[in-house]
Amino acid sequence: MLPLYLYPDKTEWLELLQRPSLDTTSLEASVSNILKEVKASGDVAVKKFASMFDKVTITNLSVTEKELEEGILLVSDALKSAIDQAKTNIEKFHKPQLKKEDIIETMPGVRCWRKSVAIEKVGLYIPGGSAPLFSTILMLGIPAAIAGCAEIILCSPPNREGKLHPAVLYAANLVGIKKIYKAGGAQAIGAMAYGTQTIPRVYKIFGPGNQYVTCAKQLVQKDGLAIDMPAGPSEVAVLADETANPVFIAADLLSQTEHGVDSQVVLITTSEAIAQQVQEQVTLQLQSLSRKEVAAKALEHSKIIVVKSLEKAIELVNAYAAEHLIISCKNDEEIGEQIINAGSIFLGNYSPESVGDYASGTNHTLPTNGYARAYSGVSVDSFVKKITLQKLSKQGIQSIGNIVETMATAEGLDAHALAVRIRLNE
Repeated sequence: MLPLYLYPDKTEWLELLQRPSLDTTSLEASVSNILKEVKASGDVAVKKFASMFDKVTITNLSVTEKELEEGILLVSDALKSAIDQAKTNIEKFHKPQLKKEDIIETMPGVRCWRKSVAIEKVGLYIPGGSAPLFSTILMLGIPAAIAGCAEIILCSPPNREGKLHPAVLYAANLVGIKKIYKAGGAQAIGAMAYGTQTIPRVYKIFGPGNQYVTCAKQLVQKDGLAIDMPAGPSEVAVLADETANPVFIAADLLSQTEHGVDSQVVLITTSEAIAQQVQEQVTLQLQSLSRKEVAAKALEHSKIIVVKSLEKAIELVNAYAAEHLIISCKNDEEIGEQIINAGSIFLGNYSPESVGDYASGTNHTLPTNGYARAYSGVSVDSFVKKITLQKLSKQGIQSIGNIVETMATAEGLDAHALAVRIRLNE
């Protein structure tokens, strides 16, 4: 049963909101060794670890044109249609994010502006295994294409037959990704970070993954490679009042628990009745899930918290900083404006988190583990750099010159002052 906590004191919140913790000491050592071997041996190491971890022998890491065509043929028309519509919605939401900025004249003759420049080479990691996340290809590949990234490569772990899931191949082809590789786990992150004989080196890596992938991303970041964000196990919080539907809430909570045993779900509510009904519904609905063993493990470190007022509930939600937040309250939009820490917010009883995962248009690659306090989810901005430009006319250097000279002299940087003075004295 989902653990229930009634009216906890604020001094208990910190402990109550802890995420499942892992001892990463041995994990880091193991992943570090994998990365070092991939850096030193390239393709040989990637194939070795595929055999060791994925139990598959890979002769060619690249997905061939024939493999791509054969895989696409295996995707049903219904799934193709669903993926096509999701692509349309995601493009519609993301395209307006690429905007040309205004030129600002800060003083007479001093013009400053910014331009967006796409990151040339980006790598997308797409989890495979028991749940191949082909939807993540849309969430990462579409904004990368909109941004104008010159080289987009994709790595995903192969199945026991050494192939990628047909839906992964269809989605990749749909968004125009041509360089697709059969590589998973920490070794795939290493391949994209350092480059191998087959897999090109990239400048920034995107995508979710298990604890090994997450650890690998954090370690290659120490080597100077950019990553999308720190990310951990998936999570959802639901904020509910007495108008919420307990059947809906239970389904929403369970939808996150099936991601993995280390996922976490939290219900924060002002209603004891809703809390008890959700408990009952979770137990009932759990039995019908194909991944119920995984979900049951995740429920062990999940919780329902009942608080005395909506104000307390909002404060608790902001303290948790959830990856996904569902607001099942009568004043959902008003409450949504008071949320300052969340990856993505779903308003009302008819906005399940699942729609954001797949097809509403917003991005599902979001900060977890409390990082929503400081990080945003993936957007077109994630795939571009912002470069500032400035141009001064003679009037501009005359307007600002004395200011810069005075400040530079005060800091003891005489050459800075001289660079301005010689122009003023021209």
